[in-house]
Amino acid sequence: MYKIKETIVVEGVYDKIKLSRFIDGVIITTHGFQVFSDKSIMDSIKKLAEKTGIVILTDSDSAGFKIRNYIKQSLPENSVKHAYIPDIHGKEKRKKEPGKEGLLGVEGINDDIILNALKKAGCTINGNAEQIRDGRKITKADLYRLGLSGGTGSHEKRIKLASMLGIPMKISANMLLDIINRLFNYDELCEFIQNIDKISK
Repeated sequence: MYKIKETIVVEGVYDKIKLSRFIDGVIITTHGFQVFSDKSIMDSIKKLAEKTGIVILTDSDSAGFKIRNYIKQSLPENSVKHAYIPDIHGKEKRKKEPGKEGLLGVEGINDDIILNALKKAGCTINGNAEQIRDGRKITKADLYRLGLSGGTGSHEKRIKLASMLGIPMKISANMLLDIINRLFNYDELCEFIQNIDKISK
């Protein structure tokens, strides 16, 4: 069992059951879109954000991002961490049909991938937390200079980067910036991007 300090926010009860098998920590559910209409769910999330901090671990489909953004906008920035699962096509064993976008949700993702996502988010696991990298912080202007935003082929380059980092393809620029700053300093990112460019050629 991995002890997680932050409260983990997931979408549904099956996600919670999945995580409870290998994580020792507080896990709460949004009950899908019910978080939008049930004030008590958001009140609980706010209290836990103050007490332990929270990490949002929603599915990588559009619904998951809507829920993530709603929670993120309702809380102080320093109390929220974001864990992302990659875009993996498939369906959960208990379902007859895959989801609308054909992607596995949290409940269908391998334990190691989830644990790695929590580490990348900077969660405190068994008393240890990943820190933002030493060295120069990466900015939005750097993303532009490195061809990851605002230019010809930047969308394709972001998709390759997301795939290599194991994060969803539809991640926003701000969220991409947050996760990149946890994984790289500026020089490390430049080297990583050069390697992507070599693979592309």
